[in-house]
Amino acid sequence: MKTFAINTIGCKVNQYESQQIRELLERLGLNQVETSKSEPDLVVINTCCVTLSASAKSRQRIRKAQKLSPDAIIVVCGCLPTVQTGELNNPGKNTHLISHRETIAATLSQIVNGKAVASISQNFQSDQNTIIKTENGSKIKLKNKSAELPKLTQLTSFKGHTRAFLKIQDGCDGYCSYCIVPKARPFVHSKPAEAVLQEAQALVEAGHKEIVVTGIFAGAYGQKSVRRKNWANQQNDKLADLLDKMGEIPNLARIRVSSLEPGDVTSRLLDTFSKHRKIMPHLHLSLQSGSNAVLKKMCRQYSADEFKEKIALIKSRLDRPAITADVIVGFPGETDADFEATVELAKEAGFAKMHVFSFSKRAGTAAAGLQGTVNNRVIKERSQILRGLDAELGYKFRQQFIGETAEILVENSDGRCKGRSERYFMVYLEKTGENPQKGELVKVKLVKNGVNGLIGQVERRDN
Repeated sequence: MKTFAINTIGCKVNQYESQQIRELLERLGLNQVETSKSEPDLVVINTCCVTLSASAKSRQRIRKAQKLSPDAIIVVCGCLPTVQTGELNNPGKNTHLISHRETIAATLSQIVNGKAVASISQNFQSDQNTIIKTENGSKIKLKNKSAELPKLTQLTSFKGHTRAFLKIQDGCDGYCSYCIVPKARPFVHSKPAEAVLQEAQALVEAGHKEIVVTGIFAGAYGQKSVRRKNWANQQNDKLADLLDKMGEIPNLARIRVSSLEPGDVTSRLLDTFSKHRKIMPHLHLSLQSGSNAVLKKMCRQYSADEFKEKIALIKSRLDRPAITADVIVGFPGETDADFEATVELAKEAGFAKMHVFSFSKRAGTAAAGLQGTVNNRVIKERSQILRGLDAELGYKFRQQFIGETAEILVENSDGRCKGRSERYFMVYLEKTGENPQKGELVKVKLVKNGVNGLIGQVERRDN
């Protein structure tokens, strides 16, 4: 076995873990190839199951790998094999499912070394003799001998990307009614601060100028539960403490924080943003709905009014911050009034970007059994309204920066150069004599607004 390919579906955490798998396989002597250009000996499919479409895409990638690389060994890992929903009952020829993510490194090591892999799962399961009961009554088996298994290790680079993702936290026990993640990643734990700082330094030394701090529930960093009622004072400043330390890392130009919830935004966190200019003035907050009735059915840990209060606090402390959000349309029982409340909240918040998702029933979640299904035509109409509002709000947000200078991280230098600004909007560079390279930070004058971003001119640089 000489070559491997990795196919990743899903969130930043999945992308981070794929990089861990890449480094493991490279340490084992394999070379990474692209399936479009070569037929690898090993294909790893890192799956997602947060939505039905993500599950379908994951299964499609498995079938495609089997077709393009019929002689390859295919390993399916990630969230889909862990939830036991019956969606992977017949994985196919030469295909191995890793249902316990703790065994990924051991399984891959044995495959590369030409050994049988069936015993890994069996031994892992036989060692699981501790039962944990979750809040929803389901039972999870916890193994006792995990320390004996090889582990995926910290990253030394985020190959192929200008920005590096750094996972600081994993797991969720929040059980929002629409979300299957607590079944896929039930154990809430965090990476020690020293390990985070070491990994961040290694990523900087590998040439990454921006690090995106991420987790399944990053705001619960340092906590054993994501449920705020279980926290002292129902507040957590450990994420702010970590970011404060990261802000002192030499040569790290940018820190960006991945998705947070309104309750994660504390005065201490905003103090840290203000103290370190390298922490980007961009907060992605999970809204999901502007209706209190819908938020309650979703089992979210905040109200619409609390969300608005956090928006006001952020804007009072940071200079024109980019506030982006996720919204779910068509949750069971969502009325016209509920949807209008979401529209009005979005307008009041002035989001720089909204990610709009249509609700779909996810087997294994409480919401799948809720009454009051919203008609698909209504969901489509509401989604179109929100996407239209998103374009309008995004354009308005970007317009205020015309004539100013921004710093962008160049994402590509072939064809038309572009890059993300501090506030995350995309800047497309006009062609000039300047030729910034991928991964370079350059200052640009913002000269024109567009549908998908701003047009910028590279400021003259002294060579």
